[in-house]
Amino acid sequence: MKKIHIIMSMVLCLVFITACESDNDSNPTLTDPTEFVLNVPAYASTVYDLKHSKTIELTCTQPNYGFPLAVNYSVQISLTGEFNEASGDDVAATYKTLATMYNSARMDVHALEIATAIVELSGAEDEEDFNAAYADPVKVYVRLNAALTNGMKPILSNIIELPHVQAYYALSPLEMPTDMYIIGSINGWNWNNAYDMVPVYGTQGKFWRVVYLDADAEIKFNSAQDWDGGDFGYANTIFPDKTYAGIEDKDGNIKITNGGWYIVVVTVTEQARKFVYTVDFFEPNVYLCGTASGGTWGVGTTNIFTVPATGDGEFVSPAFTGAPSGDNDDGIRACVVLEGHEWWHTEFMVFDGVIEYRGTGGDQDRVAGSIGEHLYFNFTAGTGSIK
Repeated sequence: MKKIHIIMSMVLCLVFITACESDNDSNPTLTDPTEFVLNVPAYASTVYDLKHSKTIELTCTQPNYGFPLAVNYSVQISLTGEFNEASGDDVAATYKTLATMYNSARMDVHALEIATAIVELSGAEDEEDFNAAYADPVKVYVRLNAALTNGMKPILSNIIELPHVQAYYALSPLEMPTDMYIIGSINGWNWNNAYDMVPVYGTQGKFWRVVYLDADAEIKFNSAQDWDGGDFGYANTIFPDKTYAGIEDKDGNIKITNGGWYIVVVTVTEQARKFVYTVDFFEPNVYLCGTASGGTWGVGTTNIFTVPATGDGEFVSPAFTGAPSGDNDDGIRACVVLEGHEWWHTEFMVFDGVIEYRGTGGDQDRVAGSIGEHLYFNFTAGTGSIK
């Protein structure tokens, strides 16, 4: 009997060991790879003309994580072969990581991104200096940073040399702001109370807002609700007309000496890779459009709203001479009008007592009305009504 028990125990142990081995086979262990190889391109010895190329092909071996995993690859560029991090405020990094990430071991790397990285690494002050220094092809060094899609277990490849890269003065375009805010004495200099400006339909970098500004009010603008260094006031801002609102400089703020209602417009343009801000102050003309105004569209003398005398007052439309049904395009319509734009680029309407602006969106819902009614807007409170 003892022999039988011993034999059975041995059999059970063998079964357990076999089961454990099978379990490990079906549940492989995630490992930390120590290297992976960025291959030298087949045409590395030729001239890569970045200005006349769309992409440069790179290939690599996938890092061995123990089993196939989704990997993101970032391309890093150096002009010296050194890939040193920035040190403090005075010493910049000696490499640039390109913006586009790739999830395949075969990458068509954007030539524009490489050219932009070279310009940024060059230290050239302007296009003339860059063209003088980089008239001939230069050496460019490349490596990859691979990481799992969750950012874990990053690893760097070897460095390869592309000995003949013809660069050109390429700079990535600035991204126009999509938001703009007004801050100042009108809202206690509190970003939480900053006035949102409305983007103009179809035009990047242009914003407007109907605002009441007390005499001697001071304001500034920013594309973020924060003192992040992007705020701008009087300095370096273009004012096509300073007299209408009585614009003055007050410690860098924009001071409005002529109190009252205005349509404030901010236009952002780019010059020499810097944003240029133009600020206009226009008459606060608001217009009723469509069936409610007897078929009048845009600017007119018979469809203009009355302007209140105070900041908490309401703009009031003329009495409706038609009755919009609220169906299809037959609704109450209201707008301001900016030069060079269609009236519907800057339209808005009241929904459930709240002013909603079209901005960059599509057609707004249509609202019905009756003959003899008026449309009311309180732009300070952001409310309105039809009655």
